Amino acid sequence: MSETGLRSGQVAAAAGVNPQTLRYYERRGLLPEPRRSLGGHRLYPDDAVTILRVIKAAQRLGFTLDEVEDLLEAGRHRHHGGSDVGLLARAAEKLAEVEAKIADLNAIRTTLTEAIAAGCDDLITCAASDCCPLPFVELALPSTRTNA
Repeated sequence: MSETGLRSGQVAAAAGVNPQTLRYYERRGLLPEPRRSLGGHRLYPDDAVTILRVIKAAQRLGFTLDEVEDLLEAGRHRHHGGSDVGLLARAAEKLAEVEAKIADLNAIRTTLTEAIAAGCDDLITCAASDCCPLPFVELALPSTRTNA
């Protein structure tokens, strides 16, 4: 019996992950369970490195491991005639999420820049000031609602 394949340490090093990450992805089903050598060592196919690199790249693009798992599963089904939503639709959704986060961060940047320009140096004093640009000013004003 041939013992060809990459061992855990080789796969982890080639993909830039640690062996614990490799095993975690295996437990989660992101990587297929490798076959074993006669000595009991895990032997991964060459494409295991590619799969790991794809997982890490997708995470850098903002996909969670659950989303990566769905993408990998959708890709497997697509190759077998499935109709799951693939990368194109999910990438568009992720892009919309990223653009919303960027808009939120820009609003935060603007507010903090205004707070610095206004000289806000004390949260309590600033909260009581009418010229404070921080959003908690509205929260600090007395409520006109009656508490039930």
